[in-house]
Amino acid sequence: MAQFTIARSSKGSKKVVRGIEIAYEDVGSGPSVVLLHGYPFNRSMWREQVEVLRHNHRLIVPDLRGHGESAVTPGPATMESMALDIALLLETLNISRATIGGLSMGGYVALAFYRLFPLRVRSLLLADTRAQADTEEGKQNREQQAEKALKEGMEGIADALLPKLLAPETVAERPGIGRRVREMIVGTEPDGAASALRGMAVRKDHTSFLSRIIAPTLIVVGSKDVLTPVEDSELMHREIGGSRLQIMEGSGHLSNLERSEEFNRALVKFLNDVEV
Repeated sequence: MAQFTIARSSKGSKKVVRGIEIAYEDVGSGPSVVLLHGYPFNRSMWREQVEVLRHNHRLIVPDLRGHGESAVTPGPATMESMALDIALLLETLNISRATIGGLSMGGYVALAFYRLFPLRVRSLLLADTRAQADTEEGKQNREQQAEKALKEGMEGIADALLPKLLAPETVAERPGIGRRVREMIVGTEPDGAASALRGMAVRKDHTSFLSRIIAPTLIVVGSKDVLTPVEDSELMHREIGGSRLQIMEGSGHLSNLERSEEFNRALVKFLNDVEV
């Protein structure tokens, strides 16, 4: 049954969850939707989606541990630990069931959440993400990035990452998006970035698990995403029965920013269909 809990405030809040402080926004009223950001960003990446969905939904938009205004923790921030953070945050907010959505790393967390708490997931949004674990080369690259962040700060991470995040057309024609993304990256604590990188490196491979997902699922990917290419989304689409695949033409890895209006239309239609 859909939950219709009215949020008391549209301002950012913080709660201590599992011994750490988690920052989040609780906006709007209606069926609950949780949106999980990617690495190395923060909850502000969902601004355009919150503005559209808040009129008919309750949006819970957290900063994952180590990002934004949430606490940095020692050791790898695993996808399961982040999923547990979100599960307990939702309990404190009296939300028993919600749509769980994530982009990139947020998608990894969403898959971990579903694996741990399938009955608490009304529907899934998997945007610009993948089910596969890292290759050995991928794990080594993440460790190198983690060491670079700790030694040199986030400016160099931003320089290396930005060309891979956005489609060339976005960089050339919409420089404001590039500035916004860079600001999120350099605003991330190096310790938090390193923890997330090391957590992603040890994440489970969910490929064989996909066929067990029975929640309605929307899969979104940019046609020019070089980090999690269309093929990764097509694999999830084949394996998750009844899932929808939406390819955002001309978008890179951050489809919710690069093609926000199209992304929002697809998401609103999906939510309206699954909530009937």
